[in-house]
Amino acid sequence: MTTLVFVHGWSVTDTSTYGQLPQQLQRHAAAAGVALSFADIWLSEYVSFDDAVTVADLVRGFDHALRDLHLLDASFACITHSTGGPVIREWLRAQRDRPATHSTIRLSHLVMLAPANFGSALAQLGKGLLGRLKSWFDGVEPGQRILDWLELGSAQSLSLNLDYIHGDDPVKRGQFAFVLTGDRPDRTLYDHLNSYTGEDGSDGVVRIAAANLNAHHAVLSPQGNRDGDIDTLALNLSRGPRCAFKLIAGAAHSGDRLGIMAAAAPDTVAAILRCLQVRSADDYETLCDAFDRENAARDVDKVELEPAGPFAPRVHIHDPRSLLIVRLTDEAGEPLTGAGFLLTAGVPASADLLPEGFLLDRQANSKQRTTISLFLDYSLLAGDARVADPRNSRKTLRPAVVSHRPYGASVQPVDLVGLVHHALAQSDRRDDLFAILGPHQTTVLDVVLPRKVREGVFRLTRDLRPEDFRRPVPGAVIT
Repeated sequence: MTTLVFVHGWSVTDTSTYGQLPQQLQRHAAAAGVALSFADIWLSEYVSFDDAVTVADLVRGFDHALRDLHLLDASFACITHSTGGPVIREWLRAQRDRPATHSTIRLSHLVMLAPANFGSALAQLGKGLLGRLKSWFDGVEPGQRILDWLELGSAQSLSLNLDYIHGDDPVKRGQFAFVLTGDRPDRTLYDHLNSYTGEDGSDGVVRIAAANLNAHHAVLSPQGNRDGDIDTLALNLSRGPRCAFKLIAGAAHSGDRLGIMAAAAPDTVAAILRCLQVRSADDYETLCDAFDRENAARDVDKVELEPAGPFAPRVHIHDPRSLLIVRLTDEAGEPLTGAGFLLTAGVPASADLLPEGFLLDRQANSKQRTTISLFLDYSLLAGDARVADPRNSRKTLRPAVVSHRPYGASVQPVDLVGLVHHALAQSDRRDDLFAILGPHQTTVLDVVLPRKVREGVFRLTRDLRPEDFRRPVPGAVIT
C-alpha cells in the first residue's frame, strides 16, 4: 500500500487526538487484504488556533510537508477528521489549478471522517463560546479565519463545493473519495447553553448533510414571463459526482467514548479498510451501492430512546435531514438585502400548507447576510409512514405524514419601486422544488431575480436650456 497520512481536525493541540485508530488499522489491515505497516503511517500536526492562519496557509504548509516525505511511488492515501477534510480538498484544488507551485504527488484515497465539507452551525458562535465547548475543542480558542471558512454558507466553502459539483468526476482520474460520519451526538458532551451540540441529524458538531459530498446546485432564474405582477423563475438543477457515503451508527464527532476517530470503533475501522481496498471505478461503484443499502437500513431503525435517569427516556426520531443553502441575488450579482424568501407547498401555493415541524433551523451567514442556511426534515417534506414505539408497536410516536408536494418558493424584495428595483417573484408552478433535495444531502440554491432598470436612469435631450433632473420620471422598464 502507499503511504497513509492522517490529518486531524480543528483546534487540536496533541496527536493523541488520533486515539488508537492508526494502531487499529494496522492491526486489522492484513485480514482485510491491505498491506499497512507503521512505517507507512504519518500523523499530521498543524496549527489551527492562530487568527492569522487561513485555510490557504494550511494548504501551502501541507504541500511543503508532503514534499519532505520523499515518497518512493509519489502517491499516498489520506484519512482526515473534521476540518481536515476541507483542507485536503482545498489542497487538491490548488494542486489542479496551480501545478507550477504545488507538488505532483498523487492522492489515491481520501477517507474523510465527519468532514465539515459545507461547514458547521457551531462556527458562527464565535471564538469565546466555542473555546469552552468540550465537544469540539481542547483548551484553546480557535482561529477566526478558519471559523470564517467553516461558517455555513461562507463564500470560501461554497466556492470549493460548487467547483466539486460542476467539476469532473475524480474517479475518472483514479482518485477515490469517501465520507464516513456519525449519526448522532455524544449526549454526555451536550452543552446546555448551545443546542447545536445535541442536534439530531448531526454528530454533535457537523450535520450529516453538511458532511456528505453528494450535493446539488439549483438555480431559480428569470425565464422572461410574468404571472400578473409577479416574475416567474425557472429551475435548473445540477448534481455533483457520486461520492461514497456511509453513516457510522452510534458514532459522534469527537470524544474517547463515541468519537468516530478517537474511539476507533470496529465499525469505523472496518469501513475505512473497505474504502482502502477500492482499486477501480467498478470497485468504487460497488462500495457506493453497498453504503447506500446500509444507510437505508439504518434510516428505517430511526427511533432512539435516550436514558433520562429516573424519568421516561427522551425520544429522538432520526429522520433524514436536508441542508438548503439559499443565496439571494439579482441578474447583476447584487445581493437582495432585506428580501423575504418563503417556501410554499400545494396548489394553489401557500406557506400554510407546509408540514408542521419541517424547518428545524435557519442561520444567515454573518459575512454574507443574503446567504441563508435552512435545515429541513426531509421525511416530513417527503411524507412518512407512522412511527411506532419500539417498546410497544401499538403505540404511535408520530402519526403518518402525507406529502405536501409540489413545493415552491417566492421572493419579496424590499425595493418594489424606483429607477432601479425588483419585483415579486416565484418559482414556476410546473417545478417541484422537492426534486432539488436529497436525504442527508446539501443543496445550494441560487435565487436570481430580474433587475428592473427604468428609462429615467439615463436620458438624452436636445433641449440646451438648463434643466433640473433631480426628480426624474422613472419611465418604462428597459428591456
